[in-house]
Amino acid sequence: MQKKISAEEIKKICGGDLVTNNKNNKVDNFLIDSREISQGDCYIAIKGEKYNGNQFLEQALEKGATVCIVDEFPPKSIIKQYNDKSIIKVENTVIAIQEIAKYKRGLYNIPIVAVTGSVGKTSTKDIIASVLSQKYNVLKTEGNFNNHIGLPMTLLKLKEHTAVVVEMGMNHFNEISVLTKIAKPTIAVITNIGTSHIGNLGSRENILKAKLEILEGLQQNGKIVINNDNDLLHNWAQTVDKKNILTYGIENKNNFSAINITESNNETKYEIDIEGIKYHVHVPVVGKHFVYNSLCAFAVGEALNIEPEKIIKGIREFKLTNKRMDFTKIKNNVVVLADYYNASYDSMKSALEVVKNYKAKRKIAVLGDMLELGEFSEELHKNVGTEVYKSKIDILITVGKLAKNIAERAKTLGVKEIHECTNNKDAVAVLKNILREEDIILLKASNAMNFGEIYNDLKKM
Repeated sequence: MQKKISAEEIKKICGGDLVTNNKNNKVDNFLIDSREISQGDCYIAIKGEKYNGNQFLEQALEKGATVCIVDEFPPKSIIKQYNDKSIIKVENTVIAIQEIAKYKRGLYNIPIVAVTGSVGKTSTKDIIASVLSQKYNVLKTEGNFNNHIGLPMTLLKLKEHTAVVVEMGMNHFNEISVLTKIAKPTIAVITNIGTSHIGNLGSRENILKAKLEILEGLQQNGKIVINNDNDLLHNWAQTVDKKNILTYGIENKNNFSAINITESNNETKYEIDIEGIKYHVHVPVVGKHFVYNSLCAFAVGEALNIEPEKIIKGIREFKLTNKRMDFTKIKNNVVVLADYYNASYDSMKSALEVVKNYKAKRKIAVLGDMLELGEFSEELHKNVGTEVYKSKIDILITVGKLAKNIAERAKTLGVKEIHECTNNKDAVAVLKNILREEDIILLKASNAMNFGEIYNDLKKM
């Protein structure tokens, strides 16, 4: 299904005013970057921290936009010159995007899978989309375009698609509430409740409460898919009607459980029992957390009546979004594991477990600050130091003031070689001095630490 929306409809949806004379222009392609506009597109002017999209209205019109949505009244000269176009003035263009996306989503009677959780949202979204693509024409969130602008912009790309997988992120209460009421999912996925953004929300229990907002938009008789090995999700599931809940995991009794898990440097394998038949599953990346992600995809696939063989094929074929568990081999068979898009205690622990199980001569962890942890910051960084010790890391390199707590705990527990650096340049200098053949290096930190600088320098070695 593909339906163009007229300027007149957009005006009504947004409660805006048409400041030019043409109400009949129709669009099905919505963009917020004027540089990407092509003939017949709709340009939506967004005000960011460093730019004002209203200032690029004329550029968008010159490039062929037939409908433009602005929240500042355009100059009379532009109105006069482009009177054949449809310029709509609204109070707030972000709210306008959300309202149009809500309207467009309502035109489609198709499966919409919404994914949230403290960690693993993007990789779980990617693997679910790969599974669903065995049966459907899938639209999915690109990267982690998962906020109050990213999610509606994803839904505005709906054209001939027959299923959607969207990611929902949040930093505070009521953010997922807004997103889920736009997407109106038919399946809601919660990957886990960890410590990401605990500085904003105050406790893991509050994080659970914020994630459960996803259920506010869940359609009637919609399915809820949860990681039953997560303590808070497991306990929550005991208190609600279980008829619409599907559980997955490794440790507890679940609807979808992995057994006989084995890992190599290239993939993870396990078995799963579906209605008395054992199936062998190959996940093309390493790490126990990807077993969980693929089990989640299995649950979603089964809920949508996809055959087990096709689910397994989708799992085998999935590809990770960049900067997440990205293995790169550089000089002297040194392997770099880049996983620096974001960082929390939970994701640090998972990445360190991958390195622990990786066959290499020496294991090096370059760990940077984890942000948005508030009063829990010192404790959680020290807990990462404990995981460094448990994971038998040979060399620890920390970058940043907060990461000094990682080094402090690791040193106390007996990690022998530790280098504390103040910036990425210093970390690269240390690596150049210590690297040997067949080492593995983990790069992990919050995105704001710019560990891409370290990664790019290592690739040049």
